[in-house]
Amino acid sequence: MRDPEWFRRDEKGWKCLLCPRGCTFEPDSTALGHCRVRGLKDGKPYLPGYGECVSLAVDPIEKKPLYHFLPGTSILSTGPAGCNLTCDFCQNWSISQNSSVPTRYVSPADLAEISMEGESRGIAYTYTEPTIWFEYIADSAPLVRAGGGAVVMVSNGEINPDPLLQLTEITDAWNVDLKSWSDDFYKRHCGGSRETVLQTIRTLARSACHLEITFLIIPEENDDPVEWMEMAQWICDECGEDTVLHISRYFPRYKLRQQTTLIETLLKAKEIFSRKLNHVYIGNVSLERSDTFCPSCGALCIGRSGWLVSTEGMINGKCASCGHALNIVHEIG
Repeated sequence: MRDPEWFRRDEKGWKCLLCPRGCTFEPDSTALGHCRVRGLKDGKPYLPGYGECVSLAVDPIEKKPLYHFLPGTSILSTGPAGCNLTCDFCQNWSISQNSSVPTRYVSPADLAEISMEGESRGIAYTYTEPTIWFEYIADSAPLVRAGGGAVVMVSNGEINPDPLLQLTEITDAWNVDLKSWSDDFYKRHCGGSRETVLQTIRTLARSACHLEITFLIIPEENDDPVEWMEMAQWICDECGEDTVLHISRYFPRYKLRQQTTLIETLLKAKEIFSRKLNHVYIGNVSLERSDTFCPSCGALCIGRSGWLVSTEGMINGKCASCGHALNIVHEIG
């Protein structure tokens, strides 16, 4: 087992510096941090979740969701059994909040090898919260990239600035959940901080990584159109008008029992966000074809029907009709 990073020793014991939660441990304790993949054993930091994967599956990359990164390809997906947030609406709560999740150990070298088998184009660290797996990603992601693969992170954005900067150097694309424009929402429903997530998004937007954002709309909780307009303006100002935004439909899961988001609400949100952003997509619904149109000439560039994707209207990440750049990463390396 490799040595853990982002732990600091002081007179009170040990403190984890990976995320803003900052779990602390008494000097001689044996305990897990809130995320359940980091902790103390025999008085020393250790990583009980290192390489322990909840699942290994090859998915369409659009399922992450990433619509502007290697569109039409597939990627190996895996993740740890834990999370540093406590979202009461978590759609994957059975693996993120459950303390008895079966896992399978996969070494970094084996993960890198599997990630390039068959149709897979790399690795997506996803399902729960991958940043809590910092050391495992630090060991496996460079091996994936050395083999010609892409490295994707699907994250809640709750990570401290310094470890985030290190991850941007070994990853290629991120999808970050921006769960609400209200910090009170983050405190009541997630046990987290909106400002931390906004800083993560800022950092990623200024890095070499491709960035997409997901917003899950929950009735009566984060469905205020005024907040949507403020969020749209912030994304446009901080990340650019070509930043991809996925509006996702909420279904009752875990502890929160609000009604399923109405289709009309999703369509209204898309209309509002599209005033500032060129690429807004609706997810978790069957009625909406999430095609990509050129914001310059209106031509169809990428057609999507379910997981079937056609890129005939795109050439090298640009509109085939007028040559407009679409903020699409069509190849890596």
